[in-house]
Amino acid sequence: MLIDEINRRRTFAIISHPDAGKTTLTEKLLLFGGAIHVAGAVKSNKIRKTATSDWMEIEKQRGISVATSVMGFDYGDYKVNILDTPGHQDFAEDTYRTLTAVDSVIIVIDSAKGVETQTRKLMEVCRMRKTPVIVFINKLDREGKDPFDLLDEVEAELQIKVRPLSWPIDMGQSFKGVYNIFEKKLDLYTPSKQTVTESVEFKDIHHPELEKYVSQTNADKLRTDIELIEGVYPEFETADYLKGELAPVFFGSALNNFGVKELLDCFVKIAPTPRPIQAEERLVHPEEEAFSGFVFKIHANMDPNHRSCIAFVKICSGKFERNVPYKHVRFNKMLKFSAPTAFMAQKKSVVDEAFPGDIIGLPDTGNFKIGDSLTSGEDLHFKGLPSFSPEMFKYIENADPMKAKQMNKGIDQLMDEGVAQLFVNQFNNRKIIGTVGQLQFEVIQYRLLHEYGAQCRWEPLNLYKACWIESDHPEELENFKKRKYQFMAKDKEGRDVFLADSSYVLQMAQNDFKNIRFHFTSEF
Repeated sequence: MLIDEINRRRTFAIISHPDAGKTTLTEKLLLFGGAIHVAGAVKSNKIRKTATSDWMEIEKQRGISVATSVMGFDYGDYKVNILDTPGHQDFAEDTYRTLTAVDSVIIVIDSAKGVETQTRKLMEVCRMRKTPVIVFINKLDREGKDPFDLLDEVEAELQIKVRPLSWPIDMGQSFKGVYNIFEKKLDLYTPSKQTVTESVEFKDIHHPELEKYVSQTNADKLRTDIELIEGVYPEFETADYLKGELAPVFFGSALNNFGVKELLDCFVKIAPTPRPIQAEERLVHPEEEAFSGFVFKIHANMDPNHRSCIAFVKICSGKFERNVPYKHVRFNKMLKFSAPTAFMAQKKSVVDEAFPGDIIGLPDTGNFKIGDSLTSGEDLHFKGLPSFSPEMFKYIENADPMKAKQMNKGIDQLMDEGVAQLFVNQFNNRKIIGTVGQLQFEVIQYRLLHEYGAQCRWEPLNLYKACWIESDHPEELENFKKRKYQFMAKDKEGRDVFLADSSYVLQMAQNDFKNIRFHFTSEF
């Protein structure tokens, strides 16, 4: 029973550079899964729906995704869980963490822009974890680079072997469709956002019938292209894909719903089922009887009417059941959950049970931190959920003294989400927010105002880096803290943080205090 449930699960993240069409692709996948009935791209006369997965107010205004959303749906015999991640680089940290909770990844690339920097960084994380990737080259209904050039670029930039499983017939204005190499079918293109394409079984493209569907020129080009592909690229072996050594490539246009179903059909067949996960103690296999899982994300205020936080838990092994007590490893106490939820973007429904590969939401009243483990009783610590050393810093000040309580609660909850980090300067007790990018300051300000009714003001602060410090020599540590007392702060966990105002100062400190260890991520 457990094995059947594990084998039908496919949990993956969609990653890309902003604007490559990631959220649109997510929408269309949900459309095929019957999880939504109209895509967000549809503009009706009176109401303009926005994309289902971008539900936070600020995302609707900006048209970008800033928080990872989780969506699950059934497709045929499979249960598919999609995590749509923010593409914007200021939120890369959220995306890195999400990659620890998925078994495979779909990378979306814009056919006109090719591989962009953000995509490269994310691919490094996939390579490190040997996560299987599928590449979807999007926006073929616009003029773009030559498909062979795109494949070379993907190989060079993402350092992975590729194998096209579908091939475009022309592009831009004269885009005719794709030939599906994986299923030996011809998919013909009609621009429309809701209809599904006409597809013709076509085993042998050398058959003269081909000219009935596409022009002579297109038919000849397709035949030479396919010959070239068969000659240049290795045969597609599922095993190589699962090892993370070969990326199958699909072409299409997500906005026009083209090439998406082919991607999904191939994906559910070849993508990995939930995989074993490494804990500090041992390797945890999904088919074990005992339940285990970890928190990879915390989100405040999914429902603005109820001030609540939700901890997103990835289930690693066994079966999770509602109202059964599980051990919170860090607290060493048993907790039970009466309202665990499954997600469909912002819509949640209470679940009675969940299986490895699933992502569930647990109402959080301040019990959870990113990286916490829940188990049936065993002490397990899942690792690899980094939080990075911030690169931008500002003092945060309360602009409305009457709202100090709301302000503090808001800062606390938003910091728990891991969007940014809070440091309290030991010298003047002022609060400092550190982020990886400018946009996060705007998001924090916006959310404090709209979700907590608190107004904040930023004051500039010129710092180079925040580093966590520790030492086995207490007297040297004390000495350091005395010498640098204006630049010492505590993080949310009460650990010592040194705020270096230039790379020179940091280097001198490292030279002068040989017995102090300086860490640039908070996980050590």
